[in-house]
Amino acid sequence: MDVEQKSRFTVTRSSQAVAADQRAILLADPGFGRLFTDHMVTIRYTEGQGWHSHSVGPREAFQLDPACAVLHYAQEIFEGMKAYRLADGSVAMFRPEENARRFAESAERMAMPVLPEALFLEAVEELVKIDADWIPQGEGSLYLRPFMFASETFLGVRPSNEYIFCVIASPAGAYFKGGSKAVTLWVSEHYTRAARGGTGAAKCGGNYAASLVAQKEAIGHGCDQVVFLDAAENKWVEELGGMNVFFVMDDGSIVTPPLGGTILPGITRNSIITLARAQGHVVREEPYSFAQWRADAASGTLREAFACGTAAVVTAIGTVKSNDGDFTIGNGDGGMVTEKLRAELTGIQRGTVADPANWVRIL
Repeated sequence: MDVEQKSRFTVTRSSQAVAADQRAILLADPGFGRLFTDHMVTIRYTEGQGWHSHSVGPREAFQLDPACAVLHYAQEIFEGMKAYRLADGSVAMFRPEENARRFAESAERMAMPVLPEALFLEAVEELVKIDADWIPQGEGSLYLRPFMFASETFLGVRPSNEYIFCVIASPAGAYFKGGSKAVTLWVSEHYTRAARGGTGAAKCGGNYAASLVAQKEAIGHGCDQVVFLDAAENKWVEELGGMNVFFVMDDGSIVTPPLGGTILPGITRNSIITLARAQGHVVREEPYSFAQWRADAASGTLREAFACGTAAVVTAIGTVKSNDGDFTIGNGDGGMVTEKLRAELTGIQRGTVADPANWVRIL
């Protein structure tokens, strides 16, 4: 292995890196979340010592004691972000500062130490640089997964005194198997994602674990994703299993559920609101009931609906299914507003559209 000291990180290059010709074959159809790069970043935290042992090294398995705190009390958080290959060959990330900020907020909610935002960004950039050859050409991207978990060996119910922060990377193609076509949703009536005072605004694994039974139910009904209603009244639309949701009305206005502690403050969501307003749309962050959703779809007041997130970017919603029957939005295949927003956002991310807000960070 080739070891070097780089800034505060010790860099150890993998001696078993995938050969270029084999990597090219793998990148021809990377899928999503099943293929991984050669390296990983790790930083450790110990109470009283702080953050230490900054390293970039070969991707390898962790050795965890059976009493490791995360295995028992699920004290962990993560982020999702992407790196893109631009037309001039350079590499860029989209609003990584916002991921660093949200990661810090998630850590605070989960009683975990806050990783300085500058260190978060440095760690992510180190991995992107060493594994840049894994970024697919064309519409593909390198999906980055920074995460942190409690690593202390103990069974007492309290915040851990030890943590591991890690970044891994996965070349990504389309999130949904059908590509960019409109998706079908199942409305969960028996399960909720989050409640006020809970962890809904934190990006922690427990939120996703709680959603899986509802997602399984959605798949059983032939749907791509589940949409959750609020926990208090089981009436108001909140978000999908892993994405925020928007509604486009016949007057051109756009509605999205408001943040209030139960919805993840999506970076893509925030970007879409900014872009939509710049395009001349009135965007209202206000409660929207499932009953109103159905009625507006039937009357034609609702013209389009779409979901958004880092992995899927912007995805049109075509059909909604529930125990009370199904309904279709517009022509069932998306619409011009959805497509225009998607085109502008992806264009900014890939450097083909002007970036007046300086969202793109060139490495």
